[in-house]
Amino acid sequence: MSAALRSVVVPATQKHTATLFFLHGLGDSGHGWAPVGQMLQRQLPHVKFVFPHAPSQPVTLNGGMAMPSWHDIYVLAPGGPEDTEGLKRSVDGVSQLIKEEIDSGIPSDRIALGGFSQGGAITLLTAVTTEYKLAGFLALSTYSPIADLASRQKDTNKQAPILQCHGDADEVVPYSWGKMSHDLVKSLGFNVNFKTYRYMGHSSCDEEIKDVATFLKEVLP
Repeated sequence: MSAALRSVVVPATQKHTATLFFLHGLGDSGHGWAPVGQMLQRQLPHVKFVFPHAPSQPVTLNGGMAMPSWHDIYVLAPGGPEDTEGLKRSVDGVSQLIKEEIDSGIPSDRIALGGFSQGGAITLLTAVTTEYKLAGFLALSTYSPIADLASRQKDTNKQAPILQCHGDADEVVPYSWGKMSHDLVKSLGFNVNFKTYRYMGHSSCDEEIKDVATFLKEVLP
């Protein structure tokens, strides 16, 4: 991931005073979530929505075949081996995007970061480790990718609200894994709120999108 990373951008329709970066899941692209940004923008016309595309890279879980991915995944299970270098590259890349937005005139506390599944994992890791104080974080259907978060954490965003959402019928990232990740982040002193969606699988739903809109109105008014 680099500063040259391509993105889908949904521009603000009124004066641009805030920005949301949202990271897609494994095998997807920024195009997959851009329609949600267009829908949310009707309620948040001052917000620019940016949906970066993950680089294509070999993924062990996919038989070594290349696909859009924020980092390699060896196994999809808590406690398994982790691509720490790939995770760090993606967090560094997100930090670069944030820096560029700040340099363009948007204060860090008017920037929010979110993600779905693998993108949500990068979001949680960024929330705990970044030097930039952001407005808030969205982590949808996701997990904490680093077991030793405590050794990497910074206190910068301990007061920033984190909304973590998960369906109790998730067949890809089990609900129990999401809850365990929430408990880990909360144990480090971060302001994380966990919401459960009945019968929702590894996807989204109208109720969740409404909660996301409410959250964004609160952190990026």
